[in-house]
Amino acid sequence: MSRTGRQSINTSKVLCVIMGGGQGSRLFPLTKERSKPAVPLAGKYRLVDIPISNCINSGLRRVYLLTQFNSASLHRHISQSYKFDQFTGGFVEILAAQQTLTDASWYEGTADAVRKNLTAFLNHDFDHLIILSGDQLYRMDFRTVIDQHQETEASITIATIPVGRTEAQSLGIMQINEERRITRFVEKPKDPATLDSLRLPADWYPKLEIEGDRELFLASMGIYVFNRDVIRSLLDNTLTDFGKHIIPRAIQTHKVCSYVFQGYWEDIGTIRSFFEANLDLVSELPRFNFFDMSAPIFSRPRFLPGSKINGAQIDHALVSDGCIINQAKISNSIIGLRTSVGSGTTLNRVVSLGCDYYESLESIAEHELAGKPRVGIGSGCRIENAIIDKNARVGNSVIISPAGKPENLDHPLYFIRDGVVVIPKNGTIPHGMVI
Repeated sequence: MSRTGRQSINTSKVLCVIMGGGQGSRLFPLTKERSKPAVPLAGKYRLVDIPISNCINSGLRRVYLLTQFNSASLHRHISQSYKFDQFTGGFVEILAAQQTLTDASWYEGTADAVRKNLTAFLNHDFDHLIILSGDQLYRMDFRTVIDQHQETEASITIATIPVGRTEAQSLGIMQINEERRITRFVEKPKDPATLDSLRLPADWYPKLEIEGDRELFLASMGIYVFNRDVIRSLLDNTLTDFGKHIIPRAIQTHKVCSYVFQGYWEDIGTIRSFFEANLDLVSELPRFNFFDMSAPIFSRPRFLPGSKINGAQIDHALVSDGCIINQAKISNSIIGLRTSVGSGTTLNRVVSLGCDYYESLESIAEHELAGKPRVGIGSGCRIENAIIDKNARVGNSVIISPAGKPENLDHPLYFIRDGVVVIPKNGTIPHGMVI
C-alpha cells in the first residue's frame, strides 16, 4: 500500500484486543505456572511482546489484553514493560476474567471474552476493532490491513496467509472471490476433494502479489478487523468462539474480506513449534528477524551487564544479557537472560529460557551443603534437544537427550513433549543424572 494510503488512516480511531489464550495445554509444561502469552521467547522476550510491538509499530497505542489462566507473571511483565506518557493517550491494559454479581462464568471462548468486555470497549471512541492472538510470531503493519478494509468497504477483514496442502489440513481455510471477498470457510479440511475445491486459483497469484506457482490455500491467521457497529451486532448472542461460530455465520450475512499476508508467520501452539521457532532464530538468515530496527520488538528494559564468555566455543547461538559462560561448547542454541554455564559442558539444540535472578553466595553454599546444584547449568554436562525453563538447577555431569525415549513422557523431574525434553521452571536435575 502507498504511504499516502496509510497516512489517511486515523490510528486513534482503532482499538486493539489481544487474546491472552486459554489454558495453553499444548504448551505444557511451559504453561504450568504462566499463561501462554507470558512464555519466554528468543532469550529475552515474551510471546506477547510480538503482537504488542506490531501494534505500537503500526501507530496503534490503545491495546487491551484479555487474560484468564496463570496471569500473574503476564501482569507483572506488562506493567514493567509498557508505559506511555500522559500526552499520547496510549495504554496497554489487562482485562482479566472476573466473576461479577450478574455473571459467575469465566471466558468460554474468544468471542465470549470480547463480549464480556464489550461495554468497556464501547466506552472508547473507535471505528475499527482489531482482534489479535497472543501466541504468534510475525511482523505486520496493521495500517495496511485497515487500509484495505476501508478500500473494500468490508464489514470484517480476516488476515490470511498462503500455505501448502499439508499445513492446510490443520488450519482454518478460506475461499475468496476475485474481489477478495470470503465466500467459504472450512475448519481443518482433511478430505482431498474438499481441499481441491478450496485451492487458490494460480491465475490470481499476480493480483495477490504471490510469487511462484506451487499449490496454495488461504489459511486464517486469527487476526480480525471489525467495524464498530458490526462487532456489536455479531456478539448479540451466546456464541462463544470467533473461528468456530461467529466468522462462519458472518460470511453468510456480511461482507467479509481477506487480507493476504506474504511474510513469515508461525503459530506457536505446541512445544515442537515453540522449539523450532526459537532454534530458527540462530540460523544465519532466520525467517523472523529480531535485528530489523525499522519495526523493533519491544520488551522490558532490564539494565543487565553484558554477557561474560570465559573461553567458550560458541557457534550459531543467541546469548542474552547478563550470562556467565565458562569453557563450554555451545551450538545451535539460545541462552536466556542471566544463565550460567559450567566448564566442559556441551549444549546442542538447547533453548534455555534464562533466570529471573542471580543466586546469592549464601544460597549457593546452602544448596552445595545439601548436595544440590546451583541455579543454571553445571559443568561437564551434555545436553541436546531440550528446553530448560527459568530458574532451573541442572547439576554437574548431567546428560539430557530425548534419544531412544517416547515422544511424550511425564517424569517427576522432567517432561518430554513432541520429542523435546523440557526441564520445568524452578526444576532441579541432580548431579550426575542421565535423562
